[in-house]
Amino acid sequence: MTTLVLVRHAAHDRVNRVLCGRMPGVRLGPKGRAQAEAVAARLRGEGIAAIQSSPLERARETAEPLAECLGLGVEVVDALDEIDVGAWTGAAFDELRDDPRWTLWNSARSVTRAPEGESMLEVQGRVLAQVERLRARFPDAAVVLVSHADVIKTAIAFWLGVSLDSLQRFEIAPASLSRVVVGEWGAKVLSLNETVAS
Repeated sequence: MTTLVLVRHAAHDRVNRVLCGRMPGVRLGPKGRAQAEAVAARLRGEGIAAIQSSPLERARETAEPLAECLGLGVEVVDALDEIDVGAWTGAAFDELRDDPRWTLWNSARSVTRAPEGESMLEVQGRVLAQVERLRARFPDAAVVLVSHADVIKTAIAFWLGVSLDSLQRFEIAPASLSRVVVGEWGAKVLSLNETVAS
């Protein structure tokens, strides 16, 4: 079995205010850096074999303290990148609230996409393909994947048999851990949204 530790990036100053998407330059603030250190402390003794991260700064900065702690590198993997929200990139949530496309996207994620962006089904497909590659590389090891809330949610939804339309029913908080074991027989979610720091 391969054990996956899915880590959402730590906090930045736009969390819950701006739909950052793949916007460059979104970096961790003091709170986020403290959360990243707490993640590293939590996972220190867990026999992690590899660390993979989304290309975005906030994810890489979350992965770096753990990598330093364990003496590992961080492998940057495009499959773990944030969902491409297209024309909505950088928009404040307050601005999006009155957009009927935003309302539809949040109620029917399985059949809609952000304007000029990516669908949740596409996100789910790329993440699950990466998990299969990892399972082949690390058949009896633990791997940390540092990514983004919706990206992690698509994988968890698949393993739980939950529709992508139901992603708002569970939380993936900044710097949280979710644990899954995967094998030829399928997958089992061991924990969801373990928070390690405030």
